[in-house]
Amino acid sequence: MKISDKIRYVGMNDRQTVLFEHQWPVPEGVSYNSYLVVDEKIALIDTAAAAFKDEFLSNIKEEIGDRKIDYLVVNHMEPDHSALQAVIRNEYPDCTIVTNAKAVPMIEGYQGLTDNIKVIKEGESLSLGGTTLQFYMIPMVHWPETMVTWCPEEKTAFSGDAFGCFRAVPEGCLVDGFVDFKEEMTRYYASIVGKYGQTVQAALRKVSPLGIERICPTHGPVWEKDIPEVVGWYDRLSAAKLERGVTIAYGSMYGNTAKAAQAIAQELENKGITVKLHDLCEENYSYALADVFLYDTLIVGSPTYNAGIFPPVQSFMEALKARGVKNRRFAAFGSYTWAGMSVKLLNALAAEMQFESVHEGLSFAQGYSSDKFNASEIVDLLI
Repeated sequence: MKISDKIRYVGMNDRQTVLFEHQWPVPEGVSYNSYLVVDEKIALIDTAAAAFKDEFLSNIKEEIGDRKIDYLVVNHMEPDHSALQAVIRNEYPDCTIVTNAKAVPMIEGYQGLTDNIKVIKEGESLSLGGTTLQFYMIPMVHWPETMVTWCPEEKTAFSGDAFGCFRAVPEGCLVDGFVDFKEEMTRYYASIVGKYGQTVQAALRKVSPLGIERICPTHGPVWEKDIPEVVGWYDRLSAAKLERGVTIAYGSMYGNTAKAAQAIAQELENKGITVKLHDLCEENYSYALADVFLYDTLIVGSPTYNAGIFPPVQSFMEALKARGVKNRRFAAFGSYTWAGMSVKLLNALAAEMQFESVHEGLSFAQGYSSDKFNASEIVDLLI
């Protein structure tokens, strides 16, 4: 698949996997992207997941025929990108692996490869003939060995998981509009990269001056026409530039906390406030995470369960904490039968995350009714 005269796409779409990383739903699939830079010498940039061995080798042969691969560039060692390194070395025995020092022990640990490895440093260059590859370290975006490979002649950044997203790519791997992929880029970022906002910001400062005109990530489409929008969106997510709006995330055992969540959502909508409602029992919490990375206010609802927080809600809150999410306006609500603990515990977690509590929280006993639960008490404080 030709991206330019020098750059070829040899990745593939995965429409079989239900949960990426056995965690994140991918109802529209996911791609594993790999690229060839073809010149006097040929470099393969990253590989793919183990299940796609035959398709991967076929894609390479279709692009370069009987020519050999001279270099295998390893930007990132996560197994969805690195599982076929030994396969490539077996197919092309003289291929030199090009990577940084932090990746070397990972290559041995995952692939058992220890020989013919060229360790490069920050800013170092590799000539393929008329085309050059340069290497820039972006550690903790989102593993410590991650780097960007830059091709100045093509104005192309091979960015690893940075600027990636869920969703299979269309034929040709290029898209005309960022808007169709924005939602799944946000969910990918929030789920996988979200903990590392500061290092993403450092990476943006490092690569932005390069004059990028094409981004080739390891997941999602190749970006050409929408570079300012894509980079701007990544900047917004990593710098926590939030919009005014409310994410409501809740779990409900018998429907009472759900009714309270719906009452709050209705009150917010009546006042013209953007609201995103997520049932954590019915959907993977990655969808709620994505909205928390966009909006400045979070309202969380949970019934008391075993004198604690209902497990789906507990998992969501722990996921926020693990990602270092801070500085959101917060309120909690929930039902209980004999021991009203969930709201107190949610408030305690929110305090740990440096959230601003806008209300002490609303608890109600047994079944829901508007007499027991006045949603306006919270909503009126958000205006």
